Amino acid sequence: MALEGEYLGIQLFLGDEDPEIREFFEWCGRHELRLQRWKSNGLLSYPPGTASPWDGTPEFEWSPVAARGTVMSYSEVHHAILPTFREHLPYLLLRVELDQQRGQPTEHEAIRFLGNLVAPDGTLAPPDLLKQVGIGSRVKVVYVDVGEGFAIPQWTLDEDADPATPWRYDDGQTR
Repeated sequence: MALEGEYLGIQLFLGDEDPEIREFFEWCGRHELRLQRWKSNGLLSYPPGTASPWDGTPEFEWSPVAARGTVMSYSEVHHAILPTFREHLPYLLLRVELDQQRGQPTEHEAIRFLGNLVAPDGTLAPPDLLKQVGIGSRVKVVYVDVGEGFAIPQWTLDEDADPATPWRYDDGQTR
């Protein structure tokens, strides 16, 4: 069954063409982060797909994962492509590496997500929060409900983690 929703005025639709992607977002709609665990090798993978990225086998189960990680990279967006984002400028797009399965099956692999930095209530982060986040920041998932049984995983600072001094790109004002 298709999922429909709306985020910041943008209509969202996930049809039946990609059942694994739809099911991932259904789990998010239950506020659970679950990833495919492949029966052939026990490894987790993301994004959802029809077969294991390591050996092509199709058998998997949805496995719960801890929804915490570390910011590995980020982009600070200053030019909104869609008009609905203008009032939220600047905002951060984060590349987050989950704690779970880091360095497996090789030292260069990990589960990595893209998502926006949000406040704990799921709204795009205000400017004071943007300045606190950089490479090395500890974050956790916040589910933004966008429709019935449909949520988008986003990221907010993890207040339970040890405080870190993140590395930030030079904004041109520090020398």
